[in-house]
This record gives sequence, structure tokens and C-alpha cells, in this order.
Amino acid sequence: MNDSTHAADAAPVLSVRPVVLPVPGRPVDLEVRVSAPVTGTGLPVILLSHGQGHSHHLSSLDGYAPLVDHWAAHGFVVIQPTHLSSTTLRLDTDEPDAPLHWRSRVLDMSAVLDRFDEIEDAVPQLRGRLDREKVAVAGHSMGGHTASMLLGSRLTDPTDGSVVDLTEPRIKAGVLLAAPGRGGDAVTEFVAENYPFFLGIDFAEMAAPALVVAGDADASEHLTVRGPQWHADPYFLAPGPKSLLTLFGAGHGLGGVSGYDVAETTDENPERVEAVRRLTTAYLRSTLHPGDPSWQEACADLAATPTPLGRVDSK
Repeated sequence: MNDSTHAADAAPVLSVRPVVLPVPGRPVDLEVRVSAPVTGTGLPVILLSHGQGHSHHLSSLDGYAPLVDHWAAHGFVVIQPTHLSSTTLRLDTDEPDAPLHWRSRVLDMSAVLDRFDEIEDAVPQLRGRLDREKVAVAGHSMGGHTASMLLGSRLTDPTDGSVVDLTEPRIKAGVLLAAPGRGGDAVTEFVAENYPFFLGIDFAEMAAPALVVAGDADASEHLTVRGPQWHADPYFLAPGPKSLLTLFGAGHGLGGVSGYDVAETTDENPERVEAVRRLTTAYLRSTLHPGDPSWQEACADLAATPTPLGRVDSK
């Protein structure tokens, strides 16, 4: 990859957890983890939404270290909320959006954006170092659904039939990692009965720039009848500008992005994780800083590899 993402350029990282943000009406306080390089100013921000994995202690603010460590070491402030759907909370609730809490997940991110001053007070080493105009969202699996809604996708609320638009204009770009695809006849009968909000997903208005990362071996048979191609829907069914990184042989864990040692990773592959780290870093750097060549160079490096780990398409 390009020199700007080489390990030699990695900065020391500080990480603080939990930063507690009281949110009125939320069953529990919103807890976040904040990771950042120890030096630098004008730092762009990545909000990271966790998935619904089986690793009980790595599905929230303690997860995704392979990505978080790399992003923070290469100039980003990464903020990881613990959503209400996290298995670490074990909430007993009859809220209509439970158990996946699709709506509150999105609102958590807007709450974080509203509370940057409080976050800087809680982590004084960050004070005055954030570029609040350069904010991206990233999400894995169910977190990819959360990210897609923040970027402009819609869904039909199964409780009343209304179209839900939770687009967050303060977020300028996104990365969707093994995200869900379209609803309708693409989802399994189990999903239609238990998670009916998936039925009305619509990417037609997801206009913000985004990189969709999908594994060509990620069948997700419990979720979709369409096979691995389902995870590429946010690229094909949304307007540009979009890019699609298809990882050859990758399953839902994309090589192991959710943690350094997690049982849910069925396709453990350090080289694949490294490709995800470098390509997502390059994409966000170039998207948030127009004119930066990192993404173009990273794509060229990927294509030039004798046995590439994947391919990139763009529109």
C-alpha cells in the first residue's frame, strides 16, 4: 500500500473507556470508547457501530481493535458507542425496536455528534484537536445497517408503515462492512418474521460517499436467500459516489475485523484484515480530504498484487 499507511508512519495511540454520556429517555447511559493518536490536530472522526456477534465481550466498546488501532494510529479519532443491542447490557425490554434496536443505534450516533464538547471534557488530551467538519461512520454487519441509515438509506417502519429517514448530514462519508442488503424477497422467512424492519430497506436515497466491503463467501444463510451478493446491495442499489471492495474467499468476519481473537471469525486471515485496514484508511483519508492520493494508490497496489486479495469497483 502507499507509504502513508505503512506501519512506520503509525503514531502511538491513547484510548479511554468508558466515557459516559447521559441521554434523556435512554434506558441506560450511552458509554463510548475514544481512541486517538497522541499527537496531531485537525483530526477527522470515525464513529464505529458494532455488529451482533457471538463474542459477548467484543461486541461493543471493547471490540474491533484490529480496525480501531490502525485508524487511530493513522490520524483518526475513533468513537465506539455501546448500542442497546449489545449483549454486554442484557437489557430486558419490550420496546418495539428490540432486540436489535435499529432506531436507537442510529440515534446513538447523532447523540455522540451532539456531545463532542462533553467528550473533549472527559478526554482532555483531545481538546481542540478534532475536525468536527470531517466525520465518517463505519459499521460491521448490523452496524453496517446503522451506518447506511446515517448515510441516507430509508426503511419502512413495520409498526405503522411510515418511511423512516434518519440521515445525519454531519456525517460526510461511510464504510459498510458486511452490511445487510435489500429486504423484500431477499431475506429469509426467519428474518421477515422476527426482524420485519429489514423488509423495507431502501438504498435509493443513500447519496453520501461510501465504501462497501463484502466477502464473496459471506452467504449469511440465516439472513438472506441471495447469497454473498446480498452484502453488495448498498453499492449496486445506491447512487454514486460509491466504491465496492469485494474480498475473495472472505466470510462475514472479513478475516477477523471484530477482534484479535474471537470465536465468531470463521475465516481467520491476517492478510485479509490488513487489506481491510489499509484500504478503509486510504478511502476515508481521500474522501474526507479531496486531492489526497491515498485511495487511488491503495487501489493500484491491490490490483498490482500477483494474487490479489480482492478487487475494487467504483461508480
